[in-house]
Amino acid sequence: MNPLFRKSVLSVAVLASGAFTGSAIAAQASADPMTPSRPAQVQSVPASADQPPPPPAPPPAPAPAPEDGQRVLHYDYQRQPNEYYCAPAATRIALSTQGKVVSQREVADKLGTTQAGTDSVDATTRVLNEMTAGGYETTEIQSAEADPQQEAELRNDVVEAVDANRGVVANIMGTSVDTEGNRYSYEGGHYLTIVGYRDGGDTIKVADPYDPTKTYWMTDDKLADWIAARGYSS
Repeated sequence: MNPLFRKSVLSVAVLASGAFTGSAIAAQASADPMTPSRPAQVQSVPASADQPPPPPAPPPAPAPAPEDGQRVLHYDYQRQPNEYYCAPAATRIALSTQGKVVSQREVADKLGTTQAGTDSVDATTRVLNEMTAGGYETTEIQSAEADPQQEAELRNDVVEAVDANRGVVANIMGTSVDTEGNRYSYEGGHYLTIVGYRDGGDTIKVADPYDPTKTYWMTDDKLADWIAARGYSS
């Protein structure tokens, strides 16, 4: 056979074979198109399905008892600007223990204070209830000196009020002595604020709107005698 003719026949055969194979692949591709790949689906499981719920937070630990049973309220001290504003100043200090920010003038207007002073603790009780959520009552010690029962009542009233974050307003008269031996004399009468206690209420902290020392401690019996013939709002 002519070598040139044989090479031509082989070339045609190879081309024919390639064309047939390509057609078959193309036909297969059209008959079975390739679908795009999809990510594997993973079923999410809530954490609560295989984990127990967290335990509830424990309650806060109780605050440690103050030393000597002492408790003093937060208050805003402001000295009285004149001799007859003791009731407005004392009432304002008591209001500040409950976060009330008012002027002495505003309190004086509500109390009906004049240059002669303020009538009685009935007025301070009324205004304290008007300007807070209430809870104040008037207690009078009508005798010239307090008896043991009245001393105990004052002590209990002070502890109850201070524990409820309420300052107490007391109307006093005469002379008394604090725990340091300092004397305080108001012969014409005076109003002051009770803002704390210690020793279970046997000793009481006074915020005095007139005295330059501002605050001092006094035993409950001496304070009760100071209030005698007057009263207090608690």
